[in-house]
Amino acid sequence: MKGDIPQYQKIKQSIYQGIREGRYPRGGKVPTEYELMAAFNVSRMTVNRAIRELVTEGILVRYAGVGTFVTDLKHESPLVTVRNIAVEVQERGHQYHAQVLSLTEVMADEAVAVQLGVPLDTPVFHSEIVHFEDGVPIQWEYRYVNATSVPHYLEQNFEKTTPNEYLSLLCPLTNIEHTVEAVLPSAEEAKLLQIDPTEPCLLLHRRTWSDKLLISWAKLLHPGSRYKLRSKSVNE
Repeated sequence: MKGDIPQYQKIKQSIYQGIREGRYPRGGKVPTEYELMAAFNVSRMTVNRAIRELVTEGILVRYAGVGTFVTDLKHESPLVTVRNIAVEVQERGHQYHAQVLSLTEVMADEAVAVQLGVPLDTPVFHSEIVHFEDGVPIQWEYRYVNATSVPHYLEQNFEKTTPNEYLSLLCPLTNIEHTVEAVLPSAEEAKLLQIDPTEPCLLLHRRTWSDKLLISWAKLLHPGSRYKLRSKSVNE
């Protein structure tokens, strides 16, 4: 039936729920593939897909001949790709919502002009958004967008769709640049993220291109206790 949740997603959601409820604690073992096959009446291939995706997301870890276990449960985002944070949250079986703090046109100062590759005082679009998971803020997003390339940016409802989703559809991603640093939040940032000002945070600077056009420069601030960033390279 259209709209039905795939079986592998149901398995993932069940494991997420078990983790949240403490049935599968950090470092604890999760059911075997055969147990999941019996519980959900599905093939081993379906179970394997669910477990494989949870391992890729950093939620579970497999040890050959031993079993599959829960890892450190800080929420994780890949560094070498650009993912929609709303989808990340929903895939964990949690509730996502956003609070838009600012959505306006500004004149590019020197820093913005350099990062977006535009002349000084060029009109650009600016958005400031806090992203939540189950009511807890996990990311503060501060973004500048090339107004020429994305003329209708200010008309969007970013409480319904994320800037990432909108920009990815309008200007397909061809290149990204990431820089990560450990920082302490300002008093305002600590208040927005509902953390102590002494808590270390991860600050991700991200620039994105579509073809040869620089589309967006974003600063993404994550509480260190709630988030981690992952980078994976593959040698073929």
